[in-house]
Order: sequence, then C-alpha cells, then structure tokens
Amino acid sequence: MTEIQPTSSSGAARKVGDVFGGFAAMLVALPSAIAFGISIYLILGPEYAARGAMAGIIGAVVIGIITPALGGAPRLISAPCAPAAAVMGALTGELFKALKIPPEQAGGLLTVVAGLSALLQILYGAVKGGRLIKYIPYPVVSGYLSGVGLLIFISQVPKFLGVGTGHSFWMGLANPMFWRWEAITIGTATIVGVVLAPRLTKTFPATIIGLISGLVAYLMIGLVNPAVFALKGNPLVIGPLFEHSSGLLGNLRQHWLNLAGVDFAMLSHLLVPALTLSVLLSIDTLKTCVVLDALTHSRHDSNRELMAQGIGNLASAAFGGMPGAGTMGATLVNLNSGGKTRLSGILEGVGTAVTLLLFGQLVGWIPIAALAGILIVVAVRMVDRTSFHLLRQRSTLLDFAVIAVVVIVAVAFNLIAASATGIILAIFLFIREQIQGAVIRRKAHGDQISSKQYRITSEKEILKQHGREITLCELQGSLFFGTTDKLFTELEPDFKTSKFLILDMLRVQAVDFTAVHMLNQIEDMLAEHGGFLLFSNLPPHLPTGKDLRTYFGQMGLVNSEQKTLVFESQDEALEWAEDRILNDEKQAHHFGEIPLELGETELMKGAGGMEIADAMAACFELRIFKTGETIFKQGDVGDELFLIRKGVVRIRLDLAEDRHYLIGVFGRGNFFGEITFLDRGHRTADAVAGADTELYVLSRSRFDVFARQNPAQAAELFARLARGLAIRLRYTDSELRALKEA
Repeated sequence: MTEIQPTSSSGAARKVGDVFGGFAAMLVALPSAIAFGISIYLILGPEYAARGAMAGIIGAVVIGIITPALGGAPRLISAPCAPAAAVMGALTGELFKALKIPPEQAGGLLTVVAGLSALLQILYGAVKGGRLIKYIPYPVVSGYLSGVGLLIFISQVPKFLGVGTGHSFWMGLANPMFWRWEAITIGTATIVGVVLAPRLTKTFPATIIGLISGLVAYLMIGLVNPAVFALKGNPLVIGPLFEHSSGLLGNLRQHWLNLAGVDFAMLSHLLVPALTLSVLLSIDTLKTCVVLDALTHSRHDSNRELMAQGIGNLASAAFGGMPGAGTMGATLVNLNSGGKTRLSGILEGVGTAVTLLLFGQLVGWIPIAALAGILIVVAVRMVDRTSFHLLRQRSTLLDFAVIAVVVIVAVAFNLIAASATGIILAIFLFIREQIQGAVIRRKAHGDQISSKQYRITSEKEILKQHGREITLCELQGSLFFGTTDKLFTELEPDFKTSKFLILDMLRVQAVDFTAVHMLNQIEDMLAEHGGFLLFSNLPPHLPTGKDLRTYFGQMGLVNSEQKTLVFESQDEALEWAEDRILNDEKQAHHFGEIPLELGETELMKGAGGMEIADAMAACFELRIFKTGETIFKQGDVGDELFLIRKGVVRIRLDLAEDRHYLIGVFGRGNFFGEITFLDRGHRTADAVAGADTELYVLSRSRFDVFARQNPAQAAELFARLARGLAIRLRYTDSELRALKEA
C-alpha cells in the first residue's frame, strides 16, 4: 500500500499554526516568568528585582527551546512556574533571613538547588519513574498546589500594596501607613484586566491584557506624579535589567562568579528543597500532559518528558535562569492558537529570546505591582476550592483533612516540611485503604463446597457431617502489618474449630514478615488440636518479584516437620483434607485395593441393581489403563459410559502452553462419560487415568440391543443414571449457592 504523504499546503498550514501558537504562548509565559523570577529575588532586596526578572526570562528562553525539542509531549509549553517560585522563594527567605547567607551567595545556592532538582528529574525519567509520580494521592497533590497558591498569594500581597521588602505580610497588611496608592491602583487594574479579559476577547491572552491595563494605570499615575517616569531608583518598577550596563554576557559572567563562591558545606541544607522542587515540577508537568492528552486524543511519553524537563532545567540553571515545568495556561493557549507540533514550543522560547534582545530595556519599566496582580490571580486559581465539597460526606472527611494539613504546614512552616508531611500522609492513606479493603475474598466450609473428586453417596454423607472441620479461605490484596490483625480476627473462630484450614493465595499481591509471623501463630494453634494449615496456589512470582513458596520456606513456615502443606491448586488441598476425614472414619476407598464387581458400583447399587448387573454383564467390556494414559480426548466422537472398577480418572480441559483446567476427579465406583452416552455427541473434555485404572465400558450400541430385548431393565438403568446426575446437580447447586453467598 502506498503511503499517502501530506500535501505541502497542509504542511504549510501546520507551520503557520505553530508560529501563531508559539507567539501566543510566549505572550502568556513571559509576563508570568518575569513575575515568578522577581518574587524569588526581591526577597534579597529591591536592587535584586531586575536580576529576578532576568532569571525568569532566561528560564523561559532556555527551557522553552530545549525541553520541547527533547520532550515526549508535543505542543507542551515549558516555562518558569508557580511551584518553582514558591519553593525557591521559601528557600531564599530561609537562606537570607534565617541563615544570614549573603545575597550573592544565596543566589549561587539557588542555582545549586535548581541543578540538583534537574538531575533528579533526569533520574526519574531514566529509571522509568514517570508513572510512579502520577500515583501520588490526589489529596496530597491538591494540598501541595493549594499550599503553593497560598504562599504565592502571601508573598505578593505586600508588593500589591507597595509595602517595602523589609516588612512581613501581616505587618504590611495591618499597617495601612506603609501602603502606596500607586501600587494598589496598578495592581487592581491588572487584576481586573486579567479577570475580565476572557469575557472581552479570545484573541489576546488574559495576562497580556492585564499587564497592559497595569501599564495604562501606571501612565495615568505619571500624569499626576511625574516622578514615576524615572527608571533608576524607582521602587514601583523592575528597573534596569543589566547591572551597570554590563549586558547579557556580563550578567552571565557574574552568575558564574557567584556560583564559584558557593560554600558547598551548605549542600545538606539543599537536598530536601531540591527533592521537593523536583517532585513538584514533575507533578505539574505530568498533570499538564494528562490534560493535553485528553484534549488532543494523544498519549505522551512521561519518562522522556521528565528527562527533557530535567535537561532543560539544568541548562537554565547553567545560564542563570529559574527552573520550570510544563505550564497549563501557556499550553492551552498554544493549542487553541493552532500549535500542532513541538515546533510551537521551540518558537515560544525563541520568541522570548527575541523579545529580550529587542525590548530588553523596556522590560525594566514593567510595574512590580502589575506582576504581583498577575501572580495573585494565578495563586487564587491554584487553590483547590472544590476540595470543600469533601466536607459534605463523612467518608471523605479524612481526605479533606489531608489537604488541610498539607496546606497548613506549607503556610505555617514551608513547602519542604509540607512535602515531608505529604509523603507521610500518602503512606497513611495507602495503609488506610489497604486496611479498609477486604483481605478475605471468600470463605466457605466443607459442608458447603467440595473438591472435584466425585464421591459415592456414603462418603458424601460423611463429608457433609464433618464439613465444618474444613475451612477454605481465598485471600486477596496485601498481607502486611496493616492487615494481619484484621485477618487473624476474622479467622480466629475457624482455626479454633477446624482441623483443616486452607488458605488460597492466588490473588495475594504482597506478603511481609509480620504476615508470615501471624501465619506461624495460626499453624501452632491448629497443631494444638491435631489440625493442618494448607496453602494452595502459591504464586511463583508476586508483583514485587518475590517467590512466595521460597519465601515461606526461608521463613520456616513450610517445613516437612510441621503440619503445613502446600498444594498446586485449591481442589487438591480440598481433596487431601476430605481423604483425611474419610480415612479417620474408615470409609476412604484406597486405589489399588480390591476391584469392585459390576454390581458394587454406584450405578448398580441398591434394590434390583444386582439383577441388572447380571443381566447386562455381557454388554460391558473391561479396559485397563496405566497411570497417565488417555481414556478419551476432547472432540472425540463417542457413545460409551464408563464405570470405575478400580483407580481414579481425571477429567480436564487442555489450555494453551501445556496447561489444563481440572473439571472433576472420579474414583472407584463412580461413573463418567454419560453425556455422550445419552446424545452420541463429541467429548467435551479429556479423560486421563490418575492411577492404574480398570473400567467397565458400556457402549450405546450394545445398550440399544439389550434395551430391545429387556426394555424394563434398560429403563431402570436410565432411571438410575438420571438419579445419579440429579444427585450431582444438587451438590453443584449447593456449592454455587455457597460461592454466591461467600
């Protein structure tokens, strides 16, 4: 088949869409990046506002170009983001204010944190950790993001009010004498512009309209107070981007000098912030990727994207930029503006670089209060207000409590403490869910279910009388310290009264040492009254990779000297327990003992049975099979009825890869093959001799000849056959009821 190549017009249209998408995304990402950078560095003093703006712009350029080129999510826009601003802002405050680190050295340490975080992101992608990060519980993620939003809001309110950097949030809020009406006016105009923009136009991004509104307000203030038109020393604006007119290369040289003077003895203080930052940036990126997949019906490569984000952030740190992630707002604008490929993301970074080179000096005139207004809107939207719906139901109160605790810790202490709290709460939520889940999938006793060994009527009656001596438990999920007590409590009434406790492990996902210790206790309690602990379906490989049979042996649970046995299947364990009960009652029929006469088989027993057996003796043929020999195969055409004189026969279905499913086991005195005897159809399963076996075989053709000469006795045989099938169906019905009710 000839592959259809896209036309040049469609390719050109796609490129045009990428150009418009990249340009629109740049208009959204650039103001936010400047605002995020300033929010970090302004803590060091007003003179560092310009450096913060440069860090945001450089981050938008470097991350914007490198990450889309290498990433696994085309159309994703990567740029400095709110989580990065929150974590690095909190760290800046701790280094500068609490640890008294000089501003220049603090800037170098921020670069080290960004670099370490980037290396961790590369590691996450390399070890295929992209999926694992997405498994962090939503309440923890919601608490993180809401905490980030509140921290950004708290950090931006003083800038919105025009309060100097030397005053805290509460001090500035409580003292209106520190407020500046110019800053409040600019910030309010910006917020109004951002909020109302979507209602006015879909063409221009809301942040651009908000920024223009703030600039217009600034110009209007200049008509009243001409002093605001001075750039240098003006606290209302960013100020000159390049220190002492050193230019971009001079700033880069100064950045590397600051980095060279870093005291790496501080490295221990930076590991937790770097870990927190790497996780938050990864979550923010992957969350945006998931939304992008849903909108474009595509599928991203999470591990490749994490590695690309790490490489982009590492390069950004090297050039003095701040770290970032895949951002929701700029990505959606890119998509809605026609962005189709990774080229749109690259063009966003290129557009930012062009803006810096052409209009770098104009950036210094952007009002700080306008950027604060943009970030306040971002912060408010980051707070997960839908989480309050969790208060409506008792079952979700704990989830809301988790969100609230993470938020409180983030605001009261810092995001680093919140990350540790979040990890602890995530573990707690996992344990809670495991504990609440049922460890016992099904529980039944020997008077409700039986093995697939078909027993004669007298044996069935004995097993029904002693059925409570057998307890079968199908376990599921994880057996660990959080669920062992619950399992012990649920089983305690049974292993005190049962002689045979069968634990089916087919659906077990994990087992720890605490669970093994509990199973040892159960074994000891069963042994006190001569009981046995039986395991069936031990998985050779749990999802964790653990071989359960080997592990039980290493822990001393499965030992030939103890009363603990392992069986391949649940049915084999049931059959062994039933044989023990019948042996104790002296009723078990041991294969290899005296063969039955025809009149002693289950089908012929009872009044008149011996006469029928004598009359039909010539119709039956004796066949002998060695252990493992096939009696008939699935699909064979047959019309024969088999009565077992001696031995055992297993009826099974062959499956793929040399596997089979056991349907039933027939012992001495039982009959099988009745379906094809009645309808002369195809065999529906295989019959295999489970031991040296002797069979009485009656073909339908011989029976028909006998029936024409002896109609009354033939009818009696059919009646006995129907009665035998009815008894089997009754037992099947009772087992199905037990399965349904368990």
